[in-house]
Amino acid sequence: MVVFAKYITTFATNMSLYNTSGAITITCNKRLTPYVAQEVAELGFTVEETFVTGVRINGNLNDCIRLNMSLRCASQVLYSIKQFKAEDADTVYKAVKSYAWEKLLPEDGYFSITSNVFNDTINNNMFANLRVKDGIVDRMQEKTGKRPNTGAELSGAVIHLFWKGEDAELFIDTSGDSLARHGYRKIPGRAPMLEALAAATILAGKWDRKSPFINPMCGSGTLAIEAALIATNTRPGLFRTNYAFMHLLGYNEDVYLDELGKLENQILEGIPGLRIIATDHDKMAIINAEKNAKAAGVADLIEFNKVDFAETHVPEGKAGVVYLNPEYGERLGEQEELEATYKSIGDFMKQQCKGYHGYIFTGNMELAKKIGLKASRRIEFYNSKIDCRLLEYELYAGTKNKAEELPETTE
Repeated sequence: MVVFAKYITTFATNMSLYNTSGAITITCNKRLTPYVAQEVAELGFTVEETFVTGVRINGNLNDCIRLNMSLRCASQVLYSIKQFKAEDADTVYKAVKSYAWEKLLPEDGYFSITSNVFNDTINNNMFANLRVKDGIVDRMQEKTGKRPNTGAELSGAVIHLFWKGEDAELFIDTSGDSLARHGYRKIPGRAPMLEALAAATILAGKWDRKSPFINPMCGSGTLAIEAALIATNTRPGLFRTNYAFMHLLGYNEDVYLDELGKLENQILEGIPGLRIIATDHDKMAIINAEKNAKAAGVADLIEFNKVDFAETHVPEGKAGVVYLNPEYGERLGEQEELEATYKSIGDFMKQQCKGYHGYIFTGNMELAKKIGLKASRRIEFYNSKIDCRLLEYELYAGTKNKAEELPETTE
């Protein structure tokens, strides 16, 4: 997760970290790194390094405010404050206690500890968390005579420990609760796609954010809502009011409010040609999706209809996107029933979606073979721990479409 410098460094705590440049690690779920890197670059930052679960850039805590409020695909924004060598938990405690926490954390505040630990002397991350907490509290007690409150809830300041082998690093987790949940979805529905994943899969495709976005089998509406938010440049920071960076000494609310105003002013309205159509055969799914869309402020941009996916209206003569996220099937009976569903999806795309880019997100490549079309791309994702693919199909109109009607091959 972290690339260590060849030397041990600690940022001077008598300087405001909100204006002091340092290493920022932006984490994400596996296989989302390319989309986080794309977002970070679009915000004007230089990506110094990429790794399996994130990217590294340079910036200050005020930059972290902007990143937290703008990123769609990230999980946490971590600002590095101390690197050190650690053989065991006692060494961690001593290194933590040596840091000037009284210049960072309010003496009457609340903080939490999170960690990723890969050290042979530790078989439970909670013990490492405890030693970090002890080091902070003991330091604060000595310097201020007071003990801040601590707990597991990520509602205040958050300190993160990354410890692999003998290399350890302390971060300010400026996010708190994961950024991967965007905050508008009040009714998740059954087996919902995480908002960050939904956004990443849309960014991975060829949608121009102006042409129709058709989402049969919409479920709780996450894909259609994320499409509307992306098209209108509406950022997740507009749905959230609490971040961990708000609970540090030196935090200037004016910086946050200024960024909030910029996000509001960046929203695009009246996009010509944009139509987002979301359908589902389940009446309750449509009701819940509409509620979620209202919470996200995009209900007026999405046409919700209760129909079977094969009856979804697809505007003709448009070069848009049709995107389905069908069930994957876990039991034998489900598998057999879903084979017919996947075949029907293929028929729907071939017959009603000519001229579009077709996308199927699935964690079952055996079922995907039943679609009867050859994918032009297979983009790797994880849905939780399920190995998934976003399959892209070029749904050509006319004779070229015939050439693509081939049995799906194995990878």
